[in-house]
Amino acid sequence: MIVLGIICLIAGFVLGISILWTIGMILLVIGAVLWLLGAVGHAVGGRRHNW
Repeated sequence: MIVLGIICLIAGFVLGISILWTIGMILLVIGAVLWLLGAVGHAVGGRRHNW
């Protein structure tokens, strides 16, 4: 999710498409929150690990 957010941010910046920039920011924030929740041991979506 974080990688997809970074890709959308870069594509939105290079192509000048603001919706990609916005989607990239949202994906980056969601990915960071999920990563932090997983790092502290909380189950996310009923799963303790995402393989």
